[in-house]
Amino acid sequence: MKNTIKYTFLSALFLGFAACDVDNTLPEIKAEAEVENNIALSAGSVDFSNYIAVGGSFTAGYSDGALFKIGQQHSFPNILASKFAMVGGGDFNQPLMEDNVGGMIHPVTGEVVLDPRYYFDATTGLPTGLDKTPTTIAGYPATNATSFSNYGIPGVKSFHFLAPGYGSSAGLQVEPATANPYFVRMSPAQSTLLAEIASKQPTFFTLSEIGGNDVLDYAVAGGAAGEITPQPVFEQVFGAIINTLAPTSDAKGVVANLPYITTLPHFTTVPYAPLDPSNEEFAAQIPVLNNVFGAINGAFEFLGVSERSIVFATDAASAVVIKDESLPYIGEEMIQVFLGSPTFPSFVASFGLPTDNTTLQKVAGLLGAYYGQARQATEADLLVLPSSAIIGEVNTDSVGFLMSQGLPQQLAGMFSVEGISLPLGDKWVLTPQEQAEIKTATDGYNATIKAMAEAKGLAFVDLKALLEKASTTGLEFGDYNLNTSLATGGLVSLDGIHLTARGYALMANQMLLAIDKTYGSNFKDAKDGLAKAVDYPTNYSPMLQ
Repeated sequence: MKNTIKYTFLSALFLGFAACDVDNTLPEIKAEAEVENNIALSAGSVDFSNYIAVGGSFTAGYSDGALFKIGQQHSFPNILASKFAMVGGGDFNQPLMEDNVGGMIHPVTGEVVLDPRYYFDATTGLPTGLDKTPTTIAGYPATNATSFSNYGIPGVKSFHFLAPGYGSSAGLQVEPATANPYFVRMSPAQSTLLAEIASKQPTFFTLSEIGGNDVLDYAVAGGAAGEITPQPVFEQVFGAIINTLAPTSDAKGVVANLPYITTLPHFTTVPYAPLDPSNEEFAAQIPVLNNVFGAINGAFEFLGVSERSIVFATDAASAVVIKDESLPYIGEEMIQVFLGSPTFPSFVASFGLPTDNTTLQKVAGLLGAYYGQARQATEADLLVLPSSAIIGEVNTDSVGFLMSQGLPQQLAGMFSVEGISLPLGDKWVLTPQEQAEIKTATDGYNATIKAMAEAKGLAFVDLKALLEKASTTGLEFGDYNLNTSLATGGLVSLDGIHLTARGYALMANQMLLAIDKTYGSNFKDAKDGLAKAVDYPTNYSPMLQ
């Protein structure tokens, strides 16, 4: 094995995609000239004069890995407010960022504390971070208004609605932070987010993505960081939120449930088997790799876990090697197998190492530690999007550790290639067990969301069903068919999780249709009642700053 093997998977996936917008138009169907629509818009039984939006990053208009001004202007609440304004809706203020770069800087050092947005780099064929410094200062209030209507807070979890000081700038100065920089920008007068929302006394509201970050933070970390909020805690908090927004049976609003986030491209873009022997550099290493893993596979077989065997094919793409923490750790047993094998000394000698007892025990210990929970990925595993940047890279921390154990640098590098000789860590992979935990939590949250919305007689949008359809057959929107393919599907932005402006327009229309159904409005049929797909882009130019 060489100590640098690098593969760029996303560039191959996106090769040839360089347009400013996605060309996913549906086949043209010629029809007779359309009759001009002159149907007047009616609000039905709804008073839109004081509309408040409550939710997470979807509600805020977060897109391409950041919150930025034009993304906020294309948020689904702002699109809704533009329609509500046609039937008596009032002003709708959002805490606009200072630029279209996105991200924030530290108020004293000027250091970037939240990264700028992504753009699609046609030269590399990859989503790329904008190489600009944000002008929005963390801890400073928004400058465009003093009173706000959009309480979409990126990063908010359900229990944060009841957390005192969540909007206090002082909470950004402690470690870990107890405040949210996006909420701090709103300069809240009340002690909690829920109290601030209650003080607005809305005549109409949207409530969306509550609970989304409770599972998302766990998922994007590959199940390796934090815990999913327990169902009883979510029920308590969601009940408090919905009872605050809808204290009586006369209250009106739209509630949306949560999608299965594992259907989004952040978790579906990177293939589990990307190691292609047509790559000459990798192909040259396959015999050496299979020789090394042959010894390890022998230990697996002796211990009765031959399903963990690691083999790289010469005629097909091979799966990456991962560490599966749900597997029983058998490192200690592997050590004994290695030390008891008559062929182990010659195996160690093949790397140019001495075969004294101390060295044999040390190498056996390292192999047990590295591969005691290792296996190759299967199609049931999901690799998170950032893993594409590290597969095939040499892990310098691993190299340093192995050298500290007496291995020469070249050999340390050979055993430190991410996803090949070094199992990918838990944070890069969602195993079936971790996916099941996410699904169980999402199902529980959604049952609570729907039951409480129905008990209040509120309009309801099944966002889960909508995105499931997008991930299979696609969704027709105007002349477009939107799906969840990263960068080319038109629905999901370049971060693989949040929607494009066109996706948010589609979401706004789903809410308008739910309002029609529940409250007797006619957004669907009236002139200019629904958002039009063609009015909203799927990605933004890097020149937009």
